[in-house]
Amino acid sequence: MRFLAKNFLNGMLTIVPIFVAVYVCYKVFTVLDGLLGQYVRPHLDGRYVPGVGLLATVALITVFGWLSTQYVSGRLIRLIDRLLESIPFLKTVYSVAKDTIASLIGEKRSFSKVVLVTLPESGWKCLGFITMDDVGAWHDPLADYVAVYVPQTFQVAGLTLLVPKEQVEVIDMAPEEAMKFILSGGVAARTQKRLPEQ
Repeated sequence: MRFLAKNFLNGMLTIVPIFVAVYVCYKVFTVLDGLLGQYVRPHLDGRYVPGVGLLATVALITVFGWLSTQYVSGRLIRLIDRLLESIPFLKTVYSVAKDTIASLIGEKRSFSKVVLVTLPESGWKCLGFITMDDVGAWHDPLADYVAVYVPQTFQVAGLTLLVPKEQVEVIDMAPEEAMKFILSGGVAARTQKRLPEQ
């Protein structure tokens, strides 16, 4: 019985992570492939190959990126940008989507600084990411504060804290490793190198 239990657990540790990774990649691929794939498929007379929709999506995004750098088309895109930012409700959705994408892949990426935040009463620390260095730009009394996003373990959610700068300690840790540490509840960092003593 112990032999069966041991090998079942080994199988779980081996197979489940592989299954989850493959399943997530498959779902992401399916969604991205279907964005334009549904429009391309009818024109290929049953010869549609999975991945064509994804390639078409990548090509379209690349073309729009190139157009945004050209004089005439760039001005038109900026005009559409200003129009979307002036329509009530739509401007909220648009600006959140735009700023979030820019924070992840833009030149001024957020989530690039991993920090430890000291909780004042207990002295406990939590791991997070600086998303805004200059909070005082929109509220002057918070000039000495920074915005720190603290993800929650085992879910896609989190808290945005406004923290005094002296309670924030930037640490030398890759953002990907920090996110993996937080989302796994610290389990995924067991084999990582130890943080230097302060």
